[in-house]
Amino acid sequence: MCLLTNLVGPAMEPKTGVNEGLYAVLPNGQKVKIFTLTNKNGLKAKVTEYGAILVSVEVPDRAGEIADITLGYDSLADWLTNTSYFGSSVGRFGNRIKDGKFTLEGKDYQLDTNNEPGGKPCHLHGGLKGFDKVLWTGKPTDKNGVEFSYTAKDGEEGYPGNLSVQITYTLTDENELKWEAKATCDASTIINLVHHTYWNLSGNPTQSITDHVLTLNADDFLPTDIGLIPTGNIDPVVGTPMDFTRPTVIGERIDADFEALKFGGGYDHAWVLKKGDGVRLAARVADPKSGRVMEVFTDQPAVQFYAGNFLDGTVKGKGAVVYSKRSGLCLETEGFPDAPNHTNFPSAVLRRGETYTHTMVHKFTTDTHLFSR
Repeated sequence: MCLLTNLVGPAMEPKTGVNEGLYAVLPNGQKVKIFTLTNKNGLKAKVTEYGAILVSVEVPDRAGEIADITLGYDSLADWLTNTSYFGSSVGRFGNRIKDGKFTLEGKDYQLDTNNEPGGKPCHLHGGLKGFDKVLWTGKPTDKNGVEFSYTAKDGEEGYPGNLSVQITYTLTDENELKWEAKATCDASTIINLVHHTYWNLSGNPTQSITDHVLTLNADDFLPTDIGLIPTGNIDPVVGTPMDFTRPTVIGERIDADFEALKFGGGYDHAWVLKKGDGVRLAARVADPKSGRVMEVFTDQPAVQFYAGNFLDGTVKGKGAVVYSKRSGLCLETEGFPDAPNHTNFPSAVLRRGETYTHTMVHKFTTDTHLFSR
């Protein structure tokens, strides 16, 4: 394996740092900025104030050919129609909450139910207008990054408390793209901020991600009901198609006769990461054809692996490419889905005076030894 260094010769040294520009103007007249982060090796990431979205990530393959490895859109007008959460920072609670209901400190709360897998309504990714659909305020940092800020008002989407949130993207010279979230609230609330980029390491979204090779640092997963809500059980992956403890081709067992896969139409579940202090490895995904490798590190207890099963060819993305089933995958580090309704899950409660933090790191390399199919 090799780091993606020295990709550009001395005479073609990339302009490093943060470049800030106007992306577009919203229908209400608000201006939206876009920021381009470039490191010394030529890696490039673009992020925008709308939705604190990761617009694109450009990295080379084993031959040095650079491509964008994310799904999304070419213009802000299209991002406004984003129903698949491409590249988004989602919240106040990412993933699902059964029936949109939870009880906190003796009070019952009802959130919007904006998703209905298996005919079972739930609250998904913060509701009808979650953090992915609001305008953040962005400013460059002194570490080749951008900090986005947003304050969600008490009662917004049904959640209690005024929540102050900062999300920071940083691109390092070690070819790491860091996504870091921090939040405080003036009252007790629930929180699970999640980053939701769809990746296709081939750089060609007309190709399926089922030939990618995945490893998950997890011995257990959370089984769900037909509505994709965790049952409360924590099941071992050994002997099941959910076992990615060793490098496994994603498409090898994705359509196996297994209840969890039937409910999700493929992989769309939370894996319980092995315990450890601080930021640790959660997942490794590699594309044998291009040689691109992405490792994901986090300080969270779970990772949601979603194989793009609900992409159905109705969305046109970058370059007018139609995004078909399994043309992208998500690896969302997170707290447990529906945690407020399961006392045996890690708590999702944030109380006044506390600070919520979530670190997610994507590290990009190439591997010349990956087999080519």
